[in-house]
Amino acid sequence: MPRLSNPLEGIAILSTGGTFNKIYDPIAGELRVDPHSQAVQELLKHWKCQAPLINIIGKDSLEMNEEDRRLLAQTVQERPERKILIVHGTDTMDLSGAHLARHCPDRQIVLAGAMIPYSIDPVEATANFASAIGWLLGNDAPGVFIAMHGLVLPYDRIVKDREKGIFVHKA
Repeated sequence: MPRLSNPLEGIAILSTGGTFNKIYDPIAGELRVDPHSQAVQELLKHWKCQAPLINIIGKDSLEMNEEDRRLLAQTVQERPERKILIVHGTDTMDLSGAHLARHCPDRQIVLAGAMIPYSIDPVEATANFASAIGWLLGNDAPGVFIAMHGLVLPYDRIVKDREKGIFVHKA
């Protein structure tokens, strides 16, 4: 079987912001969302892979609203790729997942995020991102999934357990 020169061919990455992309702003003395998604760019550089990276919204997911979700769905619909990885904040990725499931039923979409910014400790963000990529590469069925903490499940079968600080199967 011939090897692909770029294993991510056919996958687009949309970055909406979230904790995954937060960086420390020494002037303000706080974490802020990096609008350029340097974390995702760094991952792709280290993996020596290329994929279209589209930076949209640039917010913590708690600040996202329905207009942002409409923009997200519109952006997915306009992409030629059928497989989409969305870097998204963890607090409302289920809401975006539900919106995308209604408006982009023919796509395979995986949302991934992080509880700890990549810029502070890249391990969790990298693991979640890698799980999402692996899922997209190994599966072809359309749907909306969330990749967090070793799980990749349909968006409505996974939930953020705020007491444990991880994502778990939804009861």
